[in-house]
Amino acid sequence: MVVSVFQAGDIVQIVACEDEPRAVGRRGRIVDEVPPGPLTGGLWTVHGAGLLIGSLLCHTHELRKVSARH
Repeated sequence: MVVSVFQAGDIVQIVACEDEPRAVGRRGRIVDEVPPGPLTGGLWTVHGAGLLIGSLLCHTHELRKVSARH
């Protein structure tokens, strides 16, 4: 059984983001219902980091959990 670092709805702080550097320092919400696999290259989908920033794809090490799902 794989233990996931994040769950859908978790609020995360973006500490780095190769996909969108403007998102660094912002918070977003994890979208993925299951841990990312080979199809997404192991990247988590994060939404809500800003009005002009769409959904992001981030590596686990680029995110820090702020709070559990809402």
